[in-house]
Amino acid sequence: MITSEQVRAARMLLRWEQKDLAGKAGVSLPTIKRLETQPGELRAHSSTLSAITRAIEAAGVIFIPENGGGPGVRLKKA
Repeated sequence: MITSEQVRAARMLLRWEQKDLAGKAGVSLPTIKRLETQPGELRAHSSTLSAITRAIEAAGVIFIPENGGGPGVRLKKA
């Protein structure tokens, strides 16, 4: 599961605005805005979560799961 904090951090790494993520993921801008305002795990339909995750990963960001140090994101190696 990914968190709203991870999505915001990923957008910053990619220099994307919310509208960019919405367009790449095929999700409405109000949905992205709503999901990012709720702290913690994203709560949405699995298809919405998959679309957001796929768009971010396709752009070169890796989601780092909770592993004792907390969840995060990083750019893939070039």
